[in-house]
Amino acid sequence: MKKNLVVAEWRRADESLRAAGLLAEQGYHADAVSRAYYAALHGAKAALFVEGVTAESHAGVRRMFALHLIRTGEIESEWSAHLSEGLDDRLAADYDAELSFSKEEALQECRRSRDFLDRVRKHLLKKGFSDKELQISGRQG
Repeated sequence: MKKNLVVAEWRRADESLRAAGLLAEQGYHADAVSRAYYAALHGAKAALFVEGVTAESHAGVRRMFALHLIRTGEIESEWSAHLSEGLDDRLAADYDAELSFSKEEALQECRRSRDFLDRVRKHLLKKGFSDKELQISGRQG
């Protein structure tokens, strides 16, 4: 495991979550949904790096998360669905110009991603990371 990669992905997750909250509050709801997904994606990548697994594509991250964290029982199965649903929402937000999201929907996505990151954080703490390394400041939404 390369600790610096885990921390770098974790910080990117935090940054994406903070951006999502700000975007939701400022009325950029589709962009908030997109950023909330990326927060979860980076969190999942951090969890995979702990296991020594690298995945670059969205599908690859979902597949490897299921294989190395869900199937092994490290993380509960319901968290795998969050990545799939989040990607569906992100694709809709980024590519379906006719679809709009409400502020509440955007904030709900932020909350779901924050919950996902909270679960991943517990996993990272169990694997030896410190509270200081994993401090999350993105508490909007």
